[in-house]
Amino acid sequence: MRALFFVLLLMPVLLSAQPRPQAPAASAAAPRTVMQVSPSPVPARPPQPPVPEEPVIKGAAVPIGGALRADNDEVWGRIVQLAGGKGARFVVFGTASEDPEASAKQAVDLLQRRGAVAEALPVAPKFGWVDLDKVVRDPALIRKVQHARGVFFTGGLQERIVDVLQPGGKPTPMLEAIWEVYRKGGVVAGTSAGAAIMSKVMFRDAPSILNVLKGQLEDGKQLDHGLGFVGPEVFVDQHFLKRGRFGRLIPAMRAKGYQLGLGVEENTAAVFKGDQVEIVGVGAVFIDLSEATSDPSIGVFNLRRARLAYLEDGDRIDLKNRVVVPAPVKLRGDRLDAGSPDFKPYYTEPRFISDMLGDQMIANAMRYLIDSNQSEVQGLSFDAAPPAGDPLRELGFLFRLYKAPDSVGWSTDEFGGEAYTVINVRLDITPVRLPQPLFSAWPKP
Repeated sequence: MRALFFVLLLMPVLLSAQPRPQAPAASAAAPRTVMQVSPSPVPARPPQPPVPEEPVIKGAAVPIGGALRADNDEVWGRIVQLAGGKGARFVVFGTASEDPEASAKQAVDLLQRRGAVAEALPVAPKFGWVDLDKVVRDPALIRKVQHARGVFFTGGLQERIVDVLQPGGKPTPMLEAIWEVYRKGGVVAGTSAGAAIMSKVMFRDAPSILNVLKGQLEDGKQLDHGLGFVGPEVFVDQHFLKRGRFGRLIPAMRAKGYQLGLGVEENTAAVFKGDQVEIVGVGAVFIDLSEATSDPSIGVFNLRRARLAYLEDGDRIDLKNRVVVPAPVKLRGDRLDAGSPDFKPYYTEPRFISDMLGDQMIANAMRYLIDSNQSEVQGLSFDAAPPAGDPLRELGFLFRLYKAPDSVGWSTDEFGGEAYTVINVRLDITPVRLPQPLFSAWPKP
């Protein structure tokens, strides 16, 4: 076990420090500017109506990265606890699912195993016998939502949820009832598609990450309006590490003006409550683009100095201050700081990743980098068999993860397998040309 740094127990770690610009001091010798007064009387401005304040949200939003296991007591139990604990009433929406009845029934059963009282609502396009326009206005169903303390969305196609509850961008009475539950202190949770709807902007249908990197990001197709439960500041994506979706989240954040993004891995939840986020489960990646730059003259997507953090169970984020606080178990473990004289890296060989968008590759690269004597890890992403008519068929992308002076991590094996927290590593994404075909037969001597 590496040397312990107990001082960190009391110090949160800044993901990015944003110095506030100071106004220049006034000079005593500087001439004063005198405003000219008009000789004509200025009519009094009529009193303006007060601007209504945004309602305070007392509840919790819980995007889950998909593939949530039935035996994940930590996540299922947390959802019930956030709704008030044993006896908390839930309504379940199987709206996104291809088989909404079976999907909702499973979620109902799993919530009830943890002490909740749950009921599925018949709100899904796949229910051919349901008039969706009427059902989202049905007073009896809306009362069921209003009397609940928790709302759960199953997986499937997220556009089904948005198209049913917010057609044409206009909230239905049922969606307004869900928001009422949330504002009053209830929990709104969703897995997979149910997580995608949590931010103001969501991926509607973007199966190809490379196509997103190549610029295919059209509103109404790849992108759409979400329901916005996590607020306007954070773009959420799901199945994140398993499917290499940082490669689509970062271009979408850039296109839509987001500085903060959170990618939630499968079988993992992110609990949003006010400005605080806690990771519950396997892992997540927090992305900060506040210092990132691009070169528009290149003509295709490129990025420098994205700031990334890899988080696991118990790690927290303060969104307002962009501070990451590692779980206490990490702080009891080993501090991984290349600038420390006591740093003893586990890895010593350089590493290059041939498919950076592969399963868990970005997480593996971040853990490797912070626990090594290497200053960077590089990797590629490209289409090995692009369509013949693709004008960008030779376009690939080089990903460079690298340490900065504030890059630091923690690791522990206190509970068995190695657990990591990694913050403040940087990422550059550079377009590169990969001639086609990529390979040919080895010539005979």
